[in-house]
Amino acid sequence: MQKAEIIKHPAEQVGNSIKKLAWSAIMESLALIILGILFIVLQETIVRILAYLIGVFFIVKGGFQIVGYYMEKGQNDLFNNKLLSGVVSILIGVALPIIGEDIANVFRVVIGVIIIYESLVRINTASKLSVAKIDAWKYILVIALIMLVIGVFVTFNSGAVITLVGWMMIITGIVGIVGDAVFIQHVNRVIDAFAGKINSEK
Repeated sequence: MQKAEIIKHPAEQVGNSIKKLAWSAIMESLALIILGILFIVLQETIVRILAYLIGVFFIVKGGFQIVGYYMEKGQNDLFNNKLLSGVVSILIGVALPIIGEDIANVFRVVIGVIIIYESLVRINTASKLSVAKIDAWKYILVIALIMLVIGVFVTFNSGAVITLVGWMMIITGIVGIVGDAVFIQHVNRVIDAFAGKINSEK
């Protein structure tokens, strides 16, 4: 095997790993869109049922993310947000089923916090694209800021009705998918840029 191939192989592995994370984020955005549609169509009747179902989902998802973090520790740490997202997921999952009568209001806050977290992750993605000198970082940043505004609005606006929250979730899911799709297109350039930066610092 030639030296160039040996150097290139780890970069390809990192790129594939990051693409999987990006596709996972797209699936989460799709789930957010579907949940938003349910909020609009079924409104309050679905909230309590969803609280239990989604609570279990978040606990399982968080457990897998934490396990995945420790399994991948030392590999791709620059892009590994699994520990943070896993802990947040478990906390949300435990809280949802034990909420009292104000479940709809609390559910609104939880959704708002999730949207804010997703926006912060995409702001981090935009910074990586900026380092790689990829012009698309500007669009990702705009998308992330839109998500952040929506998340803050949903979290702190106690007058937001379930239908409005549903529409906000759909919008957030759509802009999230667009942003992640752009990142996937340029992920190889991001890897090359960070690899060059690390080599220049040695």
